[in-house]
Amino acid sequence: METPVFEELDPASDCDCPGCVHWRRVLPPGSRAEGPVGHPATLFPVRGLARAGRTPMALALAATAGAVLAAGQAVPAVAAAHGPALPGVPAGDEPDTPQGSKAPLHGPSGKPAAAKPGQAAKAPTTTRAEIINRAKTWIDADVPYSMSAYWKDGYRQDCSGFVSMAWGLPGNEWTGSLDSFGVRITRDQLQPGDMLLFHNPDNPEKGSHVVIFGGWTDYTHTYYVAYEQTPPHARKQSTPYAYWSNSDHYVPYRYKGLAEGAGGAEPSTPTPPATPGTATRFPGAAYFGTGANNAYVTQLGKLLVERGGARFYTTGPGPRWTSADQRATQAFQKAQGWTGADADGRPGPTTWAYLTGKKGKDIPAVAGSPGAPGTGTSHPVPAYPGRAMFRAGANNAYVTQLGKQLVKKGFGTHYTAGPGSRWGEADRRNVEAFQRAQGWRGGAADGYPGPETWRRLFS
Repeated sequence: METPVFEELDPASDCDCPGCVHWRRVLPPGSRAEGPVGHPATLFPVRGLARAGRTPMALALAATAGAVLAAGQAVPAVAAAHGPALPGVPAGDEPDTPQGSKAPLHGPSGKPAAAKPGQAAKAPTTTRAEIINRAKTWIDADVPYSMSAYWKDGYRQDCSGFVSMAWGLPGNEWTGSLDSFGVRITRDQLQPGDMLLFHNPDNPEKGSHVVIFGGWTDYTHTYYVAYEQTPPHARKQSTPYAYWSNSDHYVPYRYKGLAEGAGGAEPSTPTPPATPGTATRFPGAAYFGTGANNAYVTQLGKLLVERGGARFYTTGPGPRWTSADQRATQAFQKAQGWTGADADGRPGPTTWAYLTGKKGKDIPAVAGSPGAPGTGTSHPVPAYPGRAMFRAGANNAYVTQLGKQLVKKGFGTHYTAGPGSRWGEADRRNVEAFQRAQGWRGGAADGYPGPETWRRLFS
């Protein structure tokens, strides 16, 4: 029996959820602790404990402890508005974040620097990309946490100083004043560069904290990338919404000084998502990379597919940034002859302009694919639209296009009428017949078209 030479499911080895990150750190190389849906269990990964060599007694104690915690943990009613209750707070993720008071920037000598005339009267203009890039400078430098020390850029090394620095404020603010530089928004309006703020007015040193929102990590919007300053040093980490502790007290804010076109919005006006295929102006580097989940990522993927990048996608393109997006972007950049930092797989203004403007060279085909040298065919294969177009309840033009091609190839025997735009069992059985004709079995012949099925069907 011939084994398929492709894999239509994308391995989840680069998942950024807290469970995956935690177990990649603590388990031996090559082992994996899976949860009920293929991801590492966040609190008590029983299968992971077993694979790590734990005894049945340890497993029983873990299960018992989980039951006790579940029975004794009170969940605030307000938390329901922020997503499902968290299974627990991993040790060390609740910060002890004392902070300094409102203060001016500090100069090289460690003394307050003189403010420029009128500097404090207005929030300086900035962009989302600049906010995220400034936040990354502290994380890359492992700036240590301190409520009294000041980093070389003049900002205090605590959580509020970190956000003051990221937003480019004219002075060091604290959790009791940062809200004056932003407008309150809703959870659904959050975009990279916004902040999540918890200020405890009764006891500012107890629980008060603030982080920069870096983008959702999954489609459920229950975890996000947090850029924050917390002991022992600045970090970037996948975090449950709104935070590990005091979740119902965090409030999202958007910086008032965002440049026009950088995503600024009044609190009463929801920020509309970009419509894929319409944005020609580069939205900013903050919209692409680990943790990004937005319509610009979808648009990028579709543009790359149109330029020959379909083979990099097995389940997309979609709104969540994956390694497929980075590999396809890098292939396009290399096709232009770019090297080094210009071909790092992250879209910049030039890459975006080439894609949206239909400029430059397409991604070259690999041997054996349509249009590659020696294959005897040069006609392009239509871009693979993604698995979401072919599932129960789907009703779209891609289903019709697929059905007509199946009939053309001689695999339409299960149609009694059509083919039409609504996905049905007849479509699935015809696709399965085509896949089996390729010599595929098992999951490779499940009747749902992946990118390789699509490529062969239309080649």
